[in-house]
Amino acid sequence: MQLKLSASQLPFASLLLIAPFFLWGTAMVAMKGIIPHTTPLFMAGVRLVPAGALILIAAAFMGRPQPKGWAAWLWIALFALVDGALFQGFLAEGLLRTGAGLGSVMIDSQPLAVALLSLWLFKEHIGWWGWLGLALGVIGISLIGLPNDFILGIISFPGVSITGSPHSLLASGEWLMLLAALSMAVGTVMIRFVSRYADPVTATGWHMIIGGLPLWGISSVVEYHQWQNLVPSDWMALAYATVFGSAIAYGLFFYFASSGNLTSLSSLTFLTPIFALLFGNLLLKEVLHPLQWVGVSLTLISIYLINQRDTLAGANQTVAVTGEQTTQQQPVLEASTQKLNPLTITVNTPL
Repeated sequence: MQLKLSASQLPFASLLLIAPFFLWGTAMVAMKGIIPHTTPLFMAGVRLVPAGALILIAAAFMGRPQPKGWAAWLWIALFALVDGALFQGFLAEGLLRTGAGLGSVMIDSQPLAVALLSLWLFKEHIGWWGWLGLALGVIGISLIGLPNDFILGIISFPGVSITGSPHSLLASGEWLMLLAALSMAVGTVMIRFVSRYADPVTATGWHMIIGGLPLWGISSVVEYHQWQNLVPSDWMALAYATVFGSAIAYGLFFYFASSGNLTSLSSLTFLTPIFALLFGNLLLKEVLHPLQWVGVSLTLISIYLINQRDTLAGANQTVAVTGEQTTQQQPVLEASTQKLNPLTITVNTPL
């Protein structure tokens, strides 16, 4: 993993890197039963405001400094607007207007936007292997999330027709999910600028509170019966999504994003639908189709290619340089052989 972590600093660094995406995936499973019983903006606010407060409490115990100066608060406010209010708002509203599969595909395609922004702003190296991994990742999550009939219709299997049209596919809430994905991508890149003026952990906590309060305000005006239909099991699932799926997951993610390689870290987002599928199968008895298993395999391959792209590129360069040196040495040897002419020595001995 191309992140500034070492085993001596964090013994469980690999597990901590994967933890946000594991928690996001399981939180999606926990919230599947909540959505019909509540309203989207209220639910988005619950995932932000209490989680932000928990992060700030943890940051205080850790001795993390609070933001100081107008520049720090300005960046946190922009961060809150983009990654807090806009991302969670678009995501919550989009979930009500689109299928879970297609919505997940559009959300989890944000590593492409992160890679492009990181290439432009921070000159992060992506390379041929990195672009191949990103492409395989998008194909993988598409196989995981899109309906089988739609996928088989695209690849033109005999006797299979596409159900629906591209217009109907984009007529509902997919554009909201796309805006949510772009908001998350911009927020992932923004943490680099925020961390220049404020501690990334405390900034994450404040941005969740500042971004969540407007969602609650809008919810109080345009939504009704936000919590009246919630049963105890819904509150437990909402608590899990808030504490683990928001506070811990976002705290870890933006801590790593503040210093590590954004393309490599963001590529792990492809793991989110895999964890959601796995625990949906274990807890909700959801069955994976063969195409979804293919998508899982492609997704894992894509993550390997993205995170090992420099190693793979370095191996190719080593082979190329070695071959070039061998080619250059052969003419030299041939030329040396040609110059070795027979030498005749005449010795005059006195009589």
